[in-house]
Amino acid sequence: MSDPFQEDVISLVNSLFEVSQFNREMYSLEFRIDDIDFKSKFENLARKLENINYVCKLEQMEDGKYIIIQKFTPKKQRKWLNTSWTPRILFAIVIAFVMIDGYYRTEGTNSIINIGDPLEMAGVYTLSLLGILGIHELGHIIAAKIHKLKTTWPFFIPGLPVIGIPTFGAFIQSRGLTINREILFDVAIAGPIAGLVIAIIVSIYGAYTAPILQEDIAQGLFADSKLMEWNQGEPLLMTASLALFGKGGPGHEVIMTPVLFAAWIGFLITFLNLLPAWQLDGGHMARTLLGAKRHRYATFGSMAILVLLNYWLMAMLILVLSSRNPSAIPLDDVSPLSKRRKMAYVGIIGLAVLCAPIPSNFLSGFSP
Repeated sequence: MSDPFQEDVISLVNSLFEVSQFNREMYSLEFRIDDIDFKSKFENLARKLENINYVCKLEQMEDGKYIIIQKFTPKKQRKWLNTSWTPRILFAIVIAFVMIDGYYRTEGTNSIINIGDPLEMAGVYTLSLLGILGIHELGHIIAAKIHKLKTTWPFFIPGLPVIGIPTFGAFIQSRGLTINREILFDVAIAGPIAGLVIAIIVSIYGAYTAPILQEDIAQGLFADSKLMEWNQGEPLLMTASLALFGKGGPGHEVIMTPVLFAAWIGFLITFLNLLPAWQLDGGHMARTLLGAKRHRYATFGSMAILVLLNYWLMAMLILVLSSRNPSAIPLDDVSPLSKRRKMAYVGIIGLAVLCAPIPSNFLSGFSP
């Protein structure tokens, strides 16, 4: 390993850590350190090395903790990801798709009971759905900035309007190195929590404005195929929203308006993201807490849950993607999570349950 900055790197490490052993390998510099409090020092080192195109990794060996430093060349972003126009174009496409979806959903609902002008309702639907997704991604971005981690703008993924869902969510890409487990956890948890707050607000508004039909009228519409049975599952948070206004119980049928549908999509995407699988947000959180081996088991468990809920396609997608790139690995995979974050993850499991699209006959299927 030969580089004009090499001696500066050695000097920097020695100034920050108690180095008890140093090895100069062909492609790396290896330092055994004796520091007890090393997490913040390593974070400081990683940020300084990144500026001169070096990367460091902290590993626990049999004889102690080692910092391994190598020269690296930053990966060039794909051109379509690197241009500032790509996220803007995708966002414009998704807005158009959501507006179209909202327009036709409103027309379909109006054929049963009038809920308003299709164009106006499409606008409310678009604001609701993209508000949930946008705030979700904003949560990630803010958390990343707090930890001095550079990211791209959100890339919104167009879906299948009218025949399916108009968007499959959004994602951001990191343009820096994830230094430790706590940074990975904080960035991962911020998105679902932020998006869920908006989803709950949209759900409450959707429940308040959703019209209801008396059971005898609804049964007649079902018989004439003018009203379709909702069989995609209902999150407990949506059930609670309807209960706030005395809706959703026996004796009447709640109409799934576009706004209520936006809330349902928001809960579904939050649920999927909170699963401890692959490189989903919940997967990142589980990886920081469980380690690589147990996280792999958690991924398989998540796929089993999706199969039970009849989301086979998503389970298969996670299986394929996780086989290629199972999980994110922080540079410091030695420092444990704080107790506060471990407690927060218990809450995350609870939120995932509340957001899960539980079929109406799910629990009865386990009855004797």
